[in-house]
Amino acid sequence: MKKTTFLFLSLALILGISSCKDDEAPSLGEAPTSADAAFTYAATAENANTIDFTATNSGFTYKWDFGNALLGEGMTAQSSYPNKGTYTVTLTVFNSGGSASSSQDIVIAEDDITLLDNPLYTLLTGGIAGSGSKTWVIDSTRAAHMGVGPEAGTWPEWWSADPLNKANTGLYSDRYTFKLSGFKFDHITNGLVFLNNDQMANFPGAYDNSDDASAPFENQLDETWTLTEGEDTMISISGSAFIGFFSGVREYRVETINENELTISYTDAVDATLRWYIRLVPEDFPVDNGGGGGGGGGGNTSGLALPFDFEGDAMEWTTFGGSTYGIVANPDMSGINTSANVLETVHGDQTWAGLFVDLKDPLDFTNGSPNLTVKVWAPAAGLMRMKLENIDDTGEFVEKDVNVPTANTWVEVSIDFSDAAAGKFARVVLFPGWDVANAGTFYLDDIKQN
Repeated sequence: MKKTTFLFLSLALILGISSCKDDEAPSLGEAPTSADAAFTYAATAENANTIDFTATNSGFTYKWDFGNALLGEGMTAQSSYPNKGTYTVTLTVFNSGGSASSSQDIVIAEDDITLLDNPLYTLLTGGIAGSGSKTWVIDSTRAAHMGVGPEAGTWPEWWSADPLNKANTGLYSDRYTFKLSGFKFDHITNGLVFLNNDQMANFPGAYDNSDDASAPFENQLDETWTLTEGEDTMISISGSAFIGFFSGVREYRVETINENELTISYTDAVDATLRWYIRLVPEDFPVDNGGGGGGGGGGNTSGLALPFDFEGDAMEWTTFGGSTYGIVANPDMSGINTSANVLETVHGDQTWAGLFVDLKDPLDFTNGSPNLTVKVWAPAAGLMRMKLENIDDTGEFVEKDVNVPTANTWVEVSIDFSDAAAGKFARVVLFPGWDVANAGTFYLDDIKQN
């Protein structure tokens, strides 16, 4: 009798546990329907070409395709349409059970090119006041036109290419045209592209070349580009087009952009530890046009010469490592520096952050004026690095450190560069707050050779 009772209780316990497990099994829920993806839209009060979109139903994750090469997220969203036409807008909603979409056509009656008056659009395409189309090429004859570093980095610290390092691979013959109208993009391959050898299986006819691979590839025309501004400024390219050395991705982070330079970085679809870098210049900027030699390697169009006192015409400096610069009123008109204007630079988040300027002619420190001298106002005492660089081969340089002995006052520092070869170095690079991240705000003045 006891044995029978024990078996009965054991069976009941097992069935009870089984029943509990069935009751507690997770449920994916019902998939949404197209009705769940319904949305409304209306023009904003400020501009008939800027449209507000609102999802009708709550409780989902929302993804928008605005039909103008731009994307969005959230229950409410907004997009602008500079060009008249009909655009198909699609909302896709997601929940644990799946996804569903609905689409509507919106009609934009008139052009409004003022919506294209974005400074980044202008740099990338030439802008509404220019041609509205700009073609970029790899800056092949300058060192570090291609490189690689850690995925979380901001510069190619592991390897960078020497001038013309990837000649005859297809990399230097490619052309990348950004158009303002319709945000169109053309990738002119001239029949050959350069790619990571991990991507060879995706390119019929690919072959080993220059440590990676080249492949025949047709021109990719009439694709689109998307620029997304945020903590990182990103460029995305549609279809099979891409920029530079192909690593399997088509989304690029903008590292630097100005009228004559675009530097991008991007990840690797196969090796997540890598970040690739490409530097581009406009096609009419002095480059070698395909890899055979010659050309200016980025060229030097500067008309600048030392000394710099920042009292006259504006000059363009290039910053790196997250630094900024501007010409401002002297914040401390005392001691050795009572001039009206000075250069202000806020140190970036990299220990090697700084700025540089290109001169009209290479410097000569062998003619009796061996020193490079700068007045500095620093937030803390410490090292400042000065560097002379060959514009046509940035791997060739001379750099030295000097101590800034006193904080919060103007001091003059000087470095002897008499050992620097004459006729080579036309780029002056300054690293105030050397080897310190976020070192603060520095002021510089009276940069001269003496």
